[in-house]
Amino acid sequence: MSRWSTSREQGTRPLILLTNDDGIASPGLHALARAVADLGDVIVVAPRHQQSSTGRALGPIGPLRPERIPTDGHLVTAYSVEATPASAVRAGVLLAAQRPVTLLIAGINYGENVGIGVTASGTVGCAIEAASFGIPSIAISLETDTAHHFSHSEAVDFAAAAAFARRLAQYALARPFPPGADILKVDVPSDATPETPWRLTRLTRQRYYEPTVVEGPDGSPRLRGYHRHVTAATLEPDSDAKALLVDRVISVCPLTIDLSVTIQGGTEF
Repeated sequence: MSRWSTSREQGTRPLILLTNDDGIASPGLHALARAVADLGDVIVVAPRHQQSSTGRALGPIGPLRPERIPTDGHLVTAYSVEATPASAVRAGVLLAAQRPVTLLIAGINYGENVGIGVTASGTVGCAIEAASFGIPSIAISLETDTAHHFSHSEAVDFAAAAAFARRLAQYALARPFPPGADILKVDVPSDATPETPWRLTRLTRQRYYEPTVVEGPDGSPRLRGYHRHVTAATLEPDSDAKALLVDRVISVCPLTIDLSVTIQGGTEF
């Protein structure tokens, strides 16, 4: 019996695990908690500090420290932990949860996670780690300027992304994911409203983010940060980047943790 089926078949309240890579103090995480707090029993286990761009990296897990997250009167159990985002998921599943987790939601992330570079995302890394335990997972990100990617800026409005996160969580709690899907990767345009439509997408093959090369003090090239670099005219019509950047709709991109492919036509290369 999978972790997904356990709580549904036994008729218990769903157990929802929330996490992120921006850290326990992130307004995006708090907005997510408020949005889904009444949908089940909610546990938050998140890194104590900013951990963006750590992918699915694993490492030492410190002790769980109780935290308080404002959720408009609904009870949410919250902990911070000195750990990478994926390790925080492990702590949530194996240490904090007292029964099988029904659904994991990671986010709401400062900055979109689009294209073939998504495995570098700590937000997506959280979802991959949870999916490896058999837990259906949602990774939700909000398009922002890169200046906000490592911030806890109050200038970013998470209302529309939180509303869609709630809507998608209700869907996920009511029925299984589509066949073959372990994760729903969601990217919300910066100008989205609660009425913004959504679209099923695939990962664009474009890199989306490119490292920025600068000249160092000694004249040698150095890498410093990254920037968005997308050729809109050549984006695949069904891609996450096309939905987000060009059509300004919410991208819902189903992912599988099975990275293998079936080679057609024999076994010789």
